[in-house]
Amino acid sequence: MSIEYVRRQLGGAEEILFTERHHWVFFVTQMIKWILVAAVVVVLVVLLRVWWLPDAGWLWWLLLVFLVPAVRVVWGFLSWRVDIYVLTNRRVIESTGVLSKRVADSSLEKLTDIVLKQSILGRVLDYGDVIVLTASAAVGISSLKQIRHPAEFKRRMLDAKERLERELGASD
Repeated sequence: MSIEYVRRQLGGAEEILFTERHHWVFFVTQMIKWILVAAVVVVLVVLLRVWWLPDAGWLWWLLLVFLVPAVRVVWGFLSWRVDIYVLTNRRVIESTGVLSKRVADSSLEKLTDIVLKQSILGRVLDYGDVIVLTASAAVGISSLKQIRHPAEFKRRMLDAKERLERELGASD
């Protein structure tokens, strides 16, 4: 879904080389947090029902308890599915947002340095942050947070930059 949105914004000679998204482990950790919140609130509702709430109303409280975390989990999943990082032969693009979209990009031509950050767990599960440093003062992508295969993304970004520099050098 989100890749098509990005594809419509590409230039005529621009092509997608690689796409990546946030690692699944971060969606799962968010889901676990909301499930735990729901469990705690259920316990509180049951205790309140025993002591203070009337018998007729406690089912509605229970429904509300599950509704908020359920909506949050679904929204988190949708965000995880549509938020994407795209590497083209000209730039790095970050597209985020389920209903409203935000698209930021950094030109490979302006790229000066790339920093890869991975924790021990990140190395085991193959996720990390790729920090993009550019010569441009304009707002662009500064970091690709918690992405899958960050070393691969960095390597492909460097390869694309090198090809672009060769193309630009050949046209001079």
